[in-house]
Amino acid sequence: MIELTFLGTTCMVPTKDRNHQGLFLRYKNEGLLFDCGEGIQRQFKIAGIKLTKVTRILISHWHGDHVLGLPGFIQSMAASDYEGTLEIYGPIGIKARMKSMMETFLFDRTLPLKVTEVKDGTIIDTKEFSISCGNLEHGIPTLGYTFIEKDRRRIKMPELKKLGVPEGPHIATLQEGKDIVYEGKKVKSTDTTYLVKGKKVTILSDTFVCKACYDLAKDADLLVCEASFTSEHEEKATEYKHMTAEQAGLLASRSEVTRLVLTHFSPRYKDVSVIEDDAKKVFENVTLAYDFLKMKV
Repeated sequence: MIELTFLGTTCMVPTKDRNHQGLFLRYKNEGLLFDCGEGIQRQFKIAGIKLTKVTRILISHWHGDHVLGLPGFIQSMAASDYEGTLEIYGPIGIKARMKSMMETFLFDRTLPLKVTEVKDGTIIDTKEFSISCGNLEHGIPTLGYTFIEKDRRRIKMPELKKLGVPEGPHIATLQEGKDIVYEGKKVKSTDTTYLVKGKKVTILSDTFVCKACYDLAKDADLLVCEASFTSEHEEKATEYKHMTAEQAGLLASRSEVTRLVLTHFSPRYKDVSVIEDDAKKVFENVTLAYDFLKMKV
């Protein structure tokens, strides 16, 4: 199961209800933090999530509302006796910026960091999931990310019982899609297992609508997408290379997304229901994110 916790849902200027950007994705033993805006470490505490649960940080771009929380977050993780190396991914240039940041502040304690610059394509590939990224259009190097849970096989226990095959370590072999021989009898994986399709979550940070948006969002079970403006302010969205809610809805519709979650709202909208209405003109299954919203996929 994939669980998302929204830790910040506004854009450049935080409000009393919405923090700078941050999204925590938990999957089994992995804790992925997408962006680390100012105040994110405090948001973790309010949400009841230990900082040490973060295994990797994935930065979309280097605008302040997405990275101003990094120094404090790293310092607090070190103070929490974080074990291992913290992996940080981001667009070209992040290595130099991280180096400058670490030299600017006098950290009482720090921890091992591994900073990786990525462009597009698969950047993480494990046995259970993969993460890919694509280059968005926002005026500076900016990345969108897709988390893909790999398909897995589950055992048809009634079929095994019919064949007289008890539970044991041989079941793991069948779940890998391989046949086994039990007491001289061949047991086929295709007969005793069924395939469970993995889930796909796409996260599109600040961007104008571009090809990478469609490539990353295609067939996503959940699309988390910025919607800084309504279509009433489309000219301003275009000027600052952001999306309107209607454009996000069209993207979700054309990409055959199952569910759309909008975030990164301009504080100009005191009533964000107008953002939801704008998206629902073209795509019905829309949710407006708010700080500490939890979702399971």
